[in-house]
Amino acid sequence: MTSRWRTIRCQRRKHFNTPKDAMTATAPYILSGNRMYCNYCPGYCCYRLKGATLLLDAIDINRIARHFNISDGEARNKYIVERNTFKTRPDGSCIFLSNEKMCGRCTIHAARPRQCREFPYNDPCPYLEREDLLNIIQPKVEESLQRLK
Repeated sequence: MTSRWRTIRCQRRKHFNTPKDAMTATAPYILSGNRMYCNYCPGYCCYRLKGATLLLDAIDINRIARHFNISDGEARNKYIVERNTFKTRPDGSCIFLSNEKMCGRCTIHAARPRQCREFPYNDPCPYLEREDLLNIIQPKVEESLQRLK
């Protein structure tokens, strides 16, 4: 056995109770806990639920203003309501949500607010965990995606 292989085996064993566990262990796969799911999600978190607010701070507004090459004041006037959240469409979706595709729908992904960047805050996605939330959001998502056809 080479020295490199021995080092790798020893490093793997540190994470398990016995050597046998190190070679046979597999982590349970939980879709809702996997951030990769976000890449294929139709944007469940981009629809405002009753009582929910996307809080924007000055840094978020400045980032969005730079994205559109406008002043912070112009960004506030065009996109912000009640001083701290985005305007929404009648269906409750974010004004920056594209209806032209099924996933990767955020049109300002590179400039998205901190709250959007951090969601679901190292927790499993609530839209996949809670059927009541999914039942509220899914019809809205389907309705907006009907426009793709």
